[in-house]
Amino acid sequence: MSFRSKEIDASDSEDEFTRRANRMVSRWSGERQSGAPDRTQLKSHVRSREDEAARGRVKVLGRHILEPQRQVPILDRCEVLVVGAGPAGLSAALGARRAGADTMLLERYGCFGGTITTVGMETLGWYRYEGTEDCEGIGREMERVAERMGGTTKWPYNDSDCLDAEKFKLVADSLIKESGVRPILHIWVVEVLINSENQIYGVITESKSGRQAILANRVIDCTGDADVAHLAGCKYSVIDISQSLGVTTVFNAVNVDVSKFKDYTSRNPATYKDWSRTWEQTTSGKEEHLKSPYLDREFEKAAEAGVIPEDKIGNFGGSWSALSDAGEATNLNLVHKKGVDATCVRSLTDAEIEGRQNVMHALDALRHTVPGFENAKLRNFAMTVGTRDSRKIIGRYNLTGKDVCNQARFEDAVGIFPEFIDGYNILILPTTGRFFQVPYGCLLPSSGADNLLVAGRAVAGDRVSHAAMRNMMACTVTGQAAGVA
Repeated sequence: MSFRSKEIDASDSEDEFTRRANRMVSRWSGERQSGAPDRTQLKSHVRSREDEAARGRVKVLGRHILEPQRQVPILDRCEVLVVGAGPAGLSAALGARRAGADTMLLERYGCFGGTITTVGMETLGWYRYEGTEDCEGIGREMERVAERMGGTTKWPYNDSDCLDAEKFKLVADSLIKESGVRPILHIWVVEVLINSENQIYGVITESKSGRQAILANRVIDCTGDADVAHLAGCKYSVIDISQSLGVTTVFNAVNVDVSKFKDYTSRNPATYKDWSRTWEQTTSGKEEHLKSPYLDREFEKAAEAGVIPEDKIGNFGGSWSALSDAGEATNLNLVHKKGVDATCVRSLTDAEIEGRQNVMHALDALRHTVPGFENAKLRNFAMTVGTRDSRKIIGRYNLTGKDVCNQARFEDAVGIFPEFIDGYNILILPTTGRFFQVPYGCLLPSSGADNLLVAGRAVAGDRVSHAAMRNMMACTVTGQAAGVA
């Protein structure tokens, strides 16, 4: 094949360059170009807010504004509306639907699973050492479905399951689709609708679709922060942030030499007694000899070597979890921050930014001090910091530390949970077979709205009972109970 070259006069080439340059400058300046598409043909695709007339009438009153009255379109109706799709919300929605109710499930993120999928905490119940008398129900069902779908591995030192957080998104999708629950993702509840008889008959939502209402016969608050109960005017308690549990930025690492790391942890075993170096804690004594996937001295060594800032050493220390043959270490629960208000966006913003920075410090420390992590790299941060406490409703019954530590029994019991307490400087593992019953009354707000139920960590109780009920498997118990009630 032959090619014929075309001789180009130098002056012609210069003219063509000048023409193109001028056209580019013209486009950048916004001038209409010849041959451009006629925008008048796109009129059918042009839209504007239907309530545009309401704009411009907002009144500023000191530090507040007065919104204009406006019509809010109704997005949908249902019998049971579940707000929040973590372990409690999934259990509530599935329970309600299986009981025959037309059920909707709302979630602010783009996936179901809550703390499992957005925070990356991959164990519904890591406490299953020998002797544990555990609960059953939808929580255990979720673990079994995840196992069938290839989404579990065994926790390092007992028979608990580690859930693959990414695969659990598919597990939750499957459970919701098969059940007939009607889900909506990427949506926030911002107000409640209450009638003169003190009954919630719906909620106001905000989303990419705008401000819309959903009407319902029964609402179940599974937000974790009692957001709906707060909006409904229910009484609740909030612990002072100086005494609250810290938040965690969970992360996952890759390029880990898993065999080398396992050899290191077997030669340097940690127990629950070692937790006391990071957190002052009380145990019953029987926990202290049990093996724990725990790292903390490694961070002290890194600080001494100048690898991480010494003034941040209190932010590091905690547990590792699942390891894969592909060199992944997931659910690294090692970076914490105290004094965070989980109901304040500014406080949460600071925690997110500082948490990511500290994850990089943590990785530097692991690479420097932990065999197997020499070449480790960040795979991903969690989607959000993990919070452990915020609002708790004042209920018709308020669980106590005495209840959860003394095998309490109730006439209105809706489930059981083992004697597992983790938080506020207390650690008790359920190795004796002891358990307590969960009363229906702790799901019922004492005031606010008569047909509102609250499930998950925001159920009524004191600090010690919260250290039990905040755990994800306990959240599935209260969630399922609320759904079938």
